[in-house]
Amino acid sequence: MNFILVSPNFPETFRWFAIRLKENGVTVLGLGDASYEELHPDLKNALTEYYRVADLGDYDDMVRAVGYFTFRYGKIDWIESNNEYWLEMDAALRTAFNITTGPKSDAIGGWKSKLAMKETYQQAGIPCARCIPVTTQKAALDFIKKVGYPVVVKPDNGVGANDTYRLENPADVEDFFATPPHVPYVMEEYVPGVVTTYDGICDSKGQVLFAVSHITPNSIMDMVNKGVPTYYYINDHVPADVERIGRKTLQAFSVTRRFFHLEFFRLTQDKPGLGPKGTLLGLEVNMRPAGGFTTEMIDYSQSVDVYQIYADMVAYDACRHTYIGPKRFCVYVGRRAYIQYAYSLDQLCRSCGSHLCRVGEMPPALAGAMGDELMICRYDSKAEMEQFVRKAFTLPSSDH
Repeated sequence: MNFILVSPNFPETFRWFAIRLKENGVTVLGLGDASYEELHPDLKNALTEYYRVADLGDYDDMVRAVGYFTFRYGKIDWIESNNEYWLEMDAALRTAFNITTGPKSDAIGGWKSKLAMKETYQQAGIPCARCIPVTTQKAALDFIKKVGYPVVVKPDNGVGANDTYRLENPADVEDFFATPPHVPYVMEEYVPGVVTTYDGICDSKGQVLFAVSHITPNSIMDMVNKGVPTYYYINDHVPADVERIGRKTLQAFSVTRRFFHLEFFRLTQDKPGLGPKGTLLGLEVNMRPAGGFTTEMIDYSQSVDVYQIYADMVAYDACRHTYIGPKRFCVYVGRRAYIQYAYSLDQLCRSCGSHLCRVGEMPPALAGAMGDELMICRYDSKAEMEQFVRKAFTLPSSDH
């Protein structure tokens, strides 16, 4: 089996996809824009060959690369980046080379466009926020008359909460339309809720082989735009209602043979037209692993190896993984370099003891959303985890 792994070095934890695939007997071919010398030694050992392009967004160069691999190794069975940014290129290459193990170009739009997502949610009977394409200021104000302030505007095809804004009043609307965006945007009603996810891996029949849930207590949009405390955690279990709506969403979007990261809002108060407090609403679908170090956090939390589960899905269309330990809460804390905290990183590390799983700096490409310095810890109880989070974000003026 020939598997082209696009951008195999970013984020650096994704090298484990290549390693586990190779261990399952898969021929792993790397296609990236980093120099070979920059690759982690373990990644180099896992790749049968590596092809460098100047720009992973250059379709002609990418076609030449896949053509080269086809000439050298025969038919390509898989092309996958597991990276939101390259999903459309992955699909275009599958279309060009008739690779059937993932979506082609005619299907990928329904997984990338937020308007298309809303349509699929509605057809499946999954509640979601009302939404319109951003066209004119008058249309926007008419929409706001129906749903009220605040509203949220974001790219129809965007990654995470980048370029996402909350408009609180007519002046904000005026400012937004004074410099209209150069890409299609959507406007949707504001949802008072906590982002709760359903993350996992499904097989060729859409059956879930493994799933977890993580929770982001603070607004992701405010983390990106306002620098509010950045943290989220892997739950020690998947709540029953998350499992139900997650599986329903996978079926609605016809998801097979891949890692998925489905986002939902859990209402923190009653919302007319959407439901009572506690209701889950469809937010976005992301047909790839959650970003940053989340895959690593899943392993810490659930005592599993998700890279192995993925490799088993690719090679055997089944889960052969053995669960080896307890399930815990695993939390990510991202702190900002420009903020002075009461406790230094070294002090926090010493206080965490054996709970500390990883500490370091976030890559610049991810730091804006996820903080400059990171800590990942795991705890047996939610109360212990929350105590650590409070300490991590304590400011010097606070009592400690």
